[in-house]
Amino acid sequence: MLVAAFITPALAADEFYVVRDSTTKKCMIVDKKPATSTTTVVNEGGKVYTTKTEAESAMKTCSEM
Repeated sequence: MLVAAFITPALAADEFYVVRDSTTKKCMIVDKKPATSTTTVVNEGGKVYTTKTEAESAMKTCSEM
């Protein structure tokens, strides 16, 4: 049971989101799903990326208008 407590946080670190801040219009990669109303997840279909490289590729399509 104690081992599971150490494994779970490690797995959560392998989640990346491409988000856009509605105030600054800037896109960024974060490792936690945003909880604020000014930050929107722009991942394709709500996809969670498992590597930062995948998220960086997706970041190229994020609109910063």
